[in-house]
Amino acid sequence: MASKRQYKEAAAQLEAVNQLCSHFEAYRDIPKITELKDKFKSIKTILKSHVFSDFSSLGSGKETEDTTLLHQLSDACLVVDALEPSVREELVKIFCSRELTSYQQIFEGAELAKLDKAERRYAWIKRRLRTNEEIWKIFPPQWHVSYLLCIQFCKLTRAQLVEILNNLNEKPDVGTLLLALQRTLEFEEELAEKFGDGSRGRESGSDIGENNMGNSKQTILDIRKKYEKKLAAHNGNENEDQDGNKDLSVPGAGFNFRGIISSCFEPYLMVYVELEEKTLMEHLDKIVQEETWDIEEGSQTNILSSSMQVFLIIRRSLKRCSALTKNQTLYNLFKVFQRILKAYATKLYARLPKSGTGIVAAATGMDGQIKTSDRDERVICYIVNTAEYCHTTSGELAENVSKIVEPQFAESTDMSEVQDEFSAVITKALITLVHGIETKFDVEMAAMARVPWGTLESVGDQSEYVNGINTIFTASIPVLGRLLSPIYFQFFLDKLASNLGPRFYLNIFKCKQISETGAQQMLLDTQAVKTILLDIPSLGKQKSAAAGYSKFVTREMSKAEALLKVILSAVDSVADTYCALLPEGTLSEFQRILDLKGLKRTEQQSILDDYNKRGAGTYQPATVTKPTTPTTVSAPVVTNQANNPGIIPLKEEIVARAAALGRGAATTGIRRFLALTESTTRDRKDGSFRKLFTG
Repeated sequence: MASKRQYKEAAAQLEAVNQLCSHFEAYRDIPKITELKDKFKSIKTILKSHVFSDFSSLGSGKETEDTTLLHQLSDACLVVDALEPSVREELVKIFCSRELTSYQQIFEGAELAKLDKAERRYAWIKRRLRTNEEIWKIFPPQWHVSYLLCIQFCKLTRAQLVEILNNLNEKPDVGTLLLALQRTLEFEEELAEKFGDGSRGRESGSDIGENNMGNSKQTILDIRKKYEKKLAAHNGNENEDQDGNKDLSVPGAGFNFRGIISSCFEPYLMVYVELEEKTLMEHLDKIVQEETWDIEEGSQTNILSSSMQVFLIIRRSLKRCSALTKNQTLYNLFKVFQRILKAYATKLYARLPKSGTGIVAAATGMDGQIKTSDRDERVICYIVNTAEYCHTTSGELAENVSKIVEPQFAESTDMSEVQDEFSAVITKALITLVHGIETKFDVEMAAMARVPWGTLESVGDQSEYVNGINTIFTASIPVLGRLLSPIYFQFFLDKLASNLGPRFYLNIFKCKQISETGAQQMLLDTQAVKTILLDIPSLGKQKSAAAGYSKFVTREMSKAEALLKVILSAVDSVADTYCALLPEGTLSEFQRILDLKGLKRTEQQSILDDYNKRGAGTYQPATVTKPTTPTTVSAPVVTNQANNPGIIPLKEEIVARAAALGRGAATTGIRRFLALTESTTRDRKDGSFRKLFTG
């Protein structure tokens, strides 16, 4: 039957003999049985040889002219199914290799072995599948010949593309590289859809209604399945186990066409990442140049439009890349996003108003100070809000990329460094805002120091510099409260409170001689400034931030009130009053107070000696200097007062001496300022609050 090519009859006989062999398996040690099995093995070898010989003509063109050959080969497939599974695998492998021989020869040639010819490769295999679709129906559907041919094609194509990429003398052209990758991805997607889950069901469904040849095939297959089940029940049939493992190579059973070729491009896509970075940087520069640093009227976000544009171009870049690859290249592009956002943070930082430097700034008294206009203050608020938006959105970007990128890169997709950059911008912007207000405040402090406090004749309404301070805050604070979120407005208030109070206190020392009337007027001004500062949260319409701020302001301004009460005290009780109201004071500060009272150096000596006796071992003498900034006020080290009752007066003595503050000055002005500041000592019970602002 083999020589006559009666494959259908031979296949039926093979199945029958296979069943008999399984029946006599228990008698395999009998010589006659062994002899028959050897003959059967020889017959199968002969059949295999004839079948393989006949299949060698497939693809030569004869099958298109001789339909008998196709029927003959179709019957030969029945024989192959009746033989061992390895025979079918070997036959299909040989067939696929022979089919791809011409492909290999064509695309290894100098003309087509180029990156820009990749699309023609995929056109070749698709044309081959389409042209031979009818002819290849001779193969049983469960052989999945087209599927296995495509796998072998992909592996061969990948090897050839890797060789082309390796042999490039210079960096590949990005356009050519991306086009080849795009066409490869499209081809892989087509294969994945063609051979996806359910493909076997579709192929089986196409067998319904076929001719008797198809029915004969089904009969043979049923016999074979029945035989395999019996054999497996008898001895576990190792061949069936192997067949089960090999099912992973059939459509929809584990093999993934996506990435089988395209992954070879991954090591060469750095040129694409570099191009993306260059493009993104150029876009960033253009966006920042076109930024108006203002907000459109009616906007509810109060953030700069450039920030939204930056994230828009990043999202577009992410979309482009994720369509090509989700591996190392996407992770590399994520690092580019980090650099882009850091660059944007730097540009925001650079837009903040700078402090004055150089000879001109020093000559005008603006050295180290930041001068801000109303527009500058609005821009600073916009930068704060924009940096906060970027901080939040960059975190969301990292989260989105971690869901897209391959798992091995997901944990490394972190934006914490970028978020730190934007946090630094927020902090710097708010501090700049505080410094801008301080600079305006210092102008009024300079006006305060120029007032002739030593020659004032009467106490009147609040001084002009107090009105100037009020104007500063009424102009700026409502805008800041409207533009800043509560948390950042709170930060602004805390910084403002910790700076303005000490500045006002130290500014008193910058004045020249202060008479009794001058001290009374200054005390009234101090109360007015305190009220203005305490009203700032209300001006900003964010009263939730007022508690801690009010505590700061009350402490520091009460300290200034206490200083003025010391200046107003009688000469013979000034040391006692200073120790009572400013227990953390220093010798240099006390000596400056005596200067402000108008005492000559000779008159001061006895008072200083008395002070030194009271403060011996407690206050460290220091060079008498004029305080200029909060940092020059040092925090003294206080010893145990219980062991030194003579150093600082007892409570009763302190109260008695403090009551003599207005001795010899029983005027209406004195009563007025005492009424305004009667709570000073109560406010001082907090202890060494100066340490909050110094050190």
